[in-house]
Amino acid sequence: MAIQTIGFIGLGLIGGSMAKAFRRVSPEMKIIAYNRSRESLVEALADGIINQAQDSLDENFAACDMIFLCAPVTVNIQCMKILKALIRPDCLLTDVGSVKSTIHEAVEELGLEGQFIGGHPMTGSELSGYANASDRLLENAYYILTPTRKNRPEQMVEYQAMVKAIGAIPLVLDYRDHDRATAYISHLPHLVAYALVNLVKKSDNRAGLMKMLAAGGFKDVTRIASSSPEMWQQICRENKTALLEALGEYQKALSRLGEAVDRDKEHFLLEYFDEARQYRSGLNAQYRSGVDPIYEIYLEIADEPGAIAIVSTILSSGRLSIKNLEIRNMREVQSGALRVEFYDGKAANQAAELLRRYGYTVYER
Repeated sequence: MAIQTIGFIGLGLIGGSMAKAFRRVSPEMKIIAYNRSRESLVEALADGIINQAQDSLDENFAACDMIFLCAPVTVNIQCMKILKALIRPDCLLTDVGSVKSTIHEAVEELGLEGQFIGGHPMTGSELSGYANASDRLLENAYYILTPTRKNRPEQMVEYQAMVKAIGAIPLVLDYRDHDRATAYISHLPHLVAYALVNLVKKSDNRAGLMKMLAAGGFKDVTRIASSSPEMWQQICRENKTALLEALGEYQKALSRLGEAVDRDKEHFLLEYFDEARQYRSGLNAQYRSGVDPIYEIYLEIADEPGAIAIVSTILSSGRLSIKNLEIRNMREVQSGALRVEFYDGKAANQAAELLRRYGYTVYER
């Protein structure tokens, strides 16, 4: 890559994962990083991921060809104000935030439109921090670029080349279109998950019956409620207009469903559910959107000593690594008493074929 020195402002899950990815594909690259917590910097130095740790924004960042702003948007804006006086005219600034309007408005106010391209790698995890960063986190994930009116074509070409180099898929959007789309497909689902979890918590009895029985559908729908509360508090503020639109439309949809249930509109419900099923079936699980996809199979096993050990041995014989195992006490959605999760879809498919050869009944998600 033509870019030889890059800087990171923030070295958490996304910043750390990107730094690790760039180190993997370009070992000779110099990486400078600033982070409010020194723990991540020390760990990144020990890993050999960064070459230089900074406890402040100073003239050392003048050496950067490109700087990734990976902190909360308010922090990123403050950092841009400082960096404006330090960076070279040909240094490209970018961010990784899931809301673009606020940062683009700040860039325009600072007169940095010719040196900024917004970025949003659409990937993540319920976990956070550099300790959970992975050099493969961005692979096969959409990486949205939101240019300004003053970007030069060569800036876009170079940025897209960097995105492709780490295995992500660049997609260019207007920042306003980006914010409306993410409000519906990412931000609203997180709010729904948080609301559903709190609804069940409030509605549960003292013995925690609902919590004990929660499985399958409830866990699938609410998995993203394990995400950072602080981050989603900020997103609600930053993408307020688009999110309120999405919430309003969702509330209308729930009202229509409620009315259909109340009035026994069976034909409406069947068509509504089928339409959703068909659209959902058409989603491509290859690409990540906010959280990692789940690659899993379900199988029937006998309730006897050693049953799980036998399954593990069979999978081990096929050199297949298991990410997670779960005995399923409630199976209202998928059949199968044992849930086995893998790191990728290929392994899940191979495991299903292997176990069927040994006589197991396997259900694929």
